[in-house]
Amino acid sequence: MRSKGQIKSELITIPILLVAIVLVIAGHFIMKPIFYDKAWAEYSLAALPFLMFALVILAFKLALKNDQKENDSEQP
Repeated sequence: MRSKGQIKSELITIPILLVAIVLVIAGHFIMKPIFYDKAWAEYSLAALPFLMFALVILAFKLALKNDQKENDSEQP
């Protein structure tokens, strides 16, 4: 069974998921025809994959940190 500390540390990843969802929705919104002639839209769409990749790296680091804490707490 998971301890409260483990559950709390796993709940930290929920905002990362929500940010990723917002980025996907924003990317689809920016691809509308009314934004085709805007320079900021092109740069924003170009930056989206890099932002999502950074979120993945952050999520992996948090998962590794949580796994190390769990392994340390299990050892006598």
